[in-house]
Amino acid sequence: MTIDSPHGVLEQADFLGRQGRLAFVYLAESPRRVERHQLAEAIWGDSLPDAWDTALNAIVSKLRRTLSRVGVDASNSLEGSYGCYELRLPAGTWIDLREAMNSLDFAEGAVVRGDARAAWPAAAVASAILRRPFLSGEDLPWVEQRRRELHELEVRTYDTLANAWLQVGNGPTAVAAARRAVALAPYRESVYARLMECHVAAGDRAEAVRVYTELRDLLSEVMGISPAPEVEHIYLEALGHRRTK
Repeated sequence: MTIDSPHGVLEQADFLGRQGRLAFVYLAESPRRVERHQLAEAIWGDSLPDAWDTALNAIVSKLRRTLSRVGVDASNSLEGSYGCYELRLPAGTWIDLREAMNSLDFAEGAVVRGDARAAWPAAAVASAILRRPFLSGEDLPWVEQRRRELHELEVRTYDTLANAWLQVGNGPTAVAAARRAVALAPYRESVYARLMECHVAAGDRAEAVRVYTELRDLLSEVMGISPAPEVEHIYLEALGHRRTK
């Protein structure tokens, strides 16, 4: 995670120690006030130390000093009251993961509106952010859950990129984005369907048929099911048949 405020840039590595990084990211990710016990569990999980309350005070004090080093008024930005903490960064602060989500929302909306040329730069920004690892080496439940959420966002980002490139008629570039989505979600029919559409748009119907065969064999072997009718329609189109209603 990266935070760029009017007073300076903060990276996870700027917060010395594992516990400080976990606390910083958890607070930055939370849209609301965080109870002390909740923050402690985000840091230590099920292994709360006996003196966790005192230890948490020390961690928060270090966070405030780190914020102060880049010119942020830590007493106001990291507020603690009524047994809760809230990280309120200065106006104009840029947080990379929030930017990724906002960019993806914009890109998806632009694709729906048919404004593909506005969609792909925003989706490209999201993909550049989302491919970065999130708290590498940590296995706390909230970290794992957040990774799953970010992974899903990344799949949506590449699918949106593929769709945007399709709309502007750039089949080869759409194929590259769709392949990335398939690599990230190898059991999801919708990304295979998008990849097939991209191959057809790029003039490679044989490759679209090959992708269908790969999906069909995978679904049969792993789940014992056949591709959905929507995927079958794209397959028939790749073979040169017209879609029937």
